[in-house]
Amino acid sequence: MSDVNLKEESIQTLSLSNFVIDPKMSFEELRKKARQLEHEIDNKLVAFSKLAASYGSVNASVTSDGDSDTSPLLTGDQKYETISTELEQLLSALSEINERMNNSAQNSFESVHTLQRHKDILQDYTKEYQRTNSTIKSRKERQQLLSSGRNGTELMTGLSRRDMYLKESEHLVNSERLIDEQINIALDTRDHLKTQREAFKMLQTKMNDLTNRFPVINTLMTKINFRRRRDALVLGSVIGLCLTFMMWWILA
Repeated sequence: MSDVNLKEESIQTLSLSNFVIDPKMSFEELRKKARQLEHEIDNKLVAFSKLAASYGSVNASVTSDGDSDTSPLLTGDQKYETISTELEQLLSALSEINERMNNSAQNSFESVHTLQRHKDILQDYTKEYQRTNSTIKSRKERQQLLSSGRNGTELMTGLSRRDMYLKESEHLVNSERLIDEQINIALDTRDHLKTQREAFKMLQTKMNDLTNRFPVINTLMTKINFRRRRDALVLGSVIGLCLTFMMWWILA
């Protein structure tokens, strides 16, 4: 087991060493580093989401199989700790690169737009990491509660009925806390969407001025507006369904 941990730590150190920030890097070099980090974070988030999707089923099979299958549970926890630590370090490195880009950015529209896009990507990745991390912690707590209930005769010997009620109450408090976290994430997402909408309105105003000066662009702008409204409806529907399913799953 120690050899596995040493191997994972060496791989993690090697991965992060590719993103060392040179103080003399230009804005373009920092932008390339940011894109490399974003690609790495995206892959880690995919693996993190897969781990979250299989965490409950793996723990359930481990609990039902008995003591002979305790190693998969430990492996699952180790994967969670490893990927979570790597993601936190990668997000921290990306945040540092964004700060460096902010300090070295020129006062041009392209530089400001590029920097804002990287900041938005970092914010989206951070929220996705927090959401997936909360899901895994919730399933872990739920699995521990189910395991303690299944083995109540052995694990809760001598506990009174009042102690059992206290444990159930604690579980309900934890569930309420998780719901509050999900609501806060949803509110942050709403605020972020409002900010993007205001930015789009400002951009639309400028584009309308251009269309008034150049009528040839009017047809192109009409198509762009139609696609944007369609994408907004699809995005709103997906977010609403995800939040509804998440609330239903937590309350269930």
